Amino acid sequence: MHRENAYSKEAELKNLAKRELANGLDKDPIYKLRLQCFSRGATGILGLSRSFRVMDDDGSKSLSPEEFKKGVTDIGLDLTDSEIDEMFSSFDTDGSGNINMTEFLVKLRPPMNNSRISIIEKAFDKMDANGDGQITVTDLKNVYSVRDHPKYLSGEMTETQIFTQFLKNFEVGAPNPDGIVTREEFINYYATISASIDNDAYFDLMMRQAYKL
Repeated sequence: MHRENAYSKEAELKNLAKRELANGLDKDPIYKLRLQCFSRGATGILGLSRSFRVMDDDGSKSLSPEEFKKGVTDIGLDLTDSEIDEMFSSFDTDGSGNINMTEFLVKLRPPMNNSRISIIEKAFDKMDANGDGQITVTDLKNVYSVRDHPKYLSGEMTETQIFTQFLKNFEVGAPNPDGIVTREEFINYYATISASIDNDAYFDLMMRQAYKL
């Protein structure tokens, strides 16, 4: 489950986003928020979705202006109050005073074609051993073996520790890490990686090699 190529592409994307933000040009609100997330790496959008999910106590999947502002500030995005208010207003298309969390996150993540979405979902489905829509250490134990992992062979790490470390890659910078990766979070993570890869065949190969598809 190595992801060296993904790490390299993620670094490129972070640098590009920071340069775009530094040029000071006027940008569409959702594009600016996307750049802010990109500047934090592949977990930027994931962290925002995790923050929103934690606040959605009633499971309504809708966000008030206060919840939206808290979600954005909790993960440390560099936006002023007026910029956050402007963004919320642009997403509240029906003027209800709330925005749909799922629709917002779909708009926020970079567009992907069907072939990329398909290979990402294949990787998720392989790891989601019990089909409950989330990946846990238990799922990974039923799918992958760590017998050849250097740190397992040396006795430095146990099987559980290795899989826990793998899942933490998806929670870097995210508030309230819980060791669980949902389908939406997995897709959001790789949507960001996808934005830095122009070639569909290369992206497909990277995913197949990383997850032994």
